Amino acid sequence: MIPFKPKKKFGQNFLINKNLSTKIASYIDVKNCDSLIEIGPGLGSLTKEIINIDIAEKKFIEIDRDCVDYLQKSITEINGNVINEDFLKIDLIINEDFLKIDLNIFRSPMVIVGNFPYNISNQILFKIYENRDIVQSMVGMFQFEVAERICSPKGSKKYGVLSVLIQAYFNVEMKIKIRPNNFYPAPKIDSAVIKIVKDRDHLNCNEKLFKEVVKATFNLRRKKIRNSLKTLNYSQIKFDNPIFDKRPEELGVLEFINLTNLLNNENI
Repeated sequence: MIPFKPKKKFGQNFLINKNLSTKIASYIDVKNCDSLIEIGPGLGSLTKEIINIDIAEKKFIEIDRDCVDYLQKSITEINGNVINEDFLKIDLIINEDFLKIDLNIFRSPMVIVGNFPYNISNQILFKIYENRDIVQSMVGMFQFEVAERICSPKGSKKYGVLSVLIQAYFNVEMKIKIRPNNFYPAPKIDSAVIKIVKDRDHLNCNEKLFKEVVKATFNLRRKKIRNSLKTLNYSQIKFDNPIFDKRPEELGVLEFINLTNLLNNENI
């Protein structure tokens, strides 16, 4: 039974299938991690499965005060008033907006998990990308369309900016597709759980320029790269390399790295 009406402004679709919660929790790997961060625990379906995971620090970030109150009453282990010799080992619910939190306040490396609100899926992924130096892995529920996009290979119509940026640093895998009837209220679309695991810390190129090139080329994804790069003031470059005649969806991560190095070497 749901103790209160889900709030549309928070994009709440509570997972109500315990077997699925158990399965999702089984995908979490805390190896080489010092903290586990759950985003949007809601009514605690997944929280109950991960509360006893052995890790130095666990934090539960929930923006909805009603959910915070419910979690504190229903999962005693999560109570932030527990006294512990090591404060950093106390399990706390943080009543904040995840997108506004500085992740550097937590121990790192970290694993991030959650049934993410669909309306901020892209923002969550960009935050993980921006904090890639401290995020070791993520297990997250997204709308199926977003999950497909993140996992899509080059050449796919769904392949885009987030596909490249996430795949540049993480191995990505779609774990399971989930039907709407496993949530309350039931969304109108399918969902999917994806897992990403850190693959490399740095790219063999100027990483700031890499991001700019990926975003600029996909902003004009139907145009050849030679044309889209003009928005970055690369109009004077010698476009004699065959890579400039391709469109962005034809380039994998390594090819984008090569493209970045070509531009960087021009020193424009």
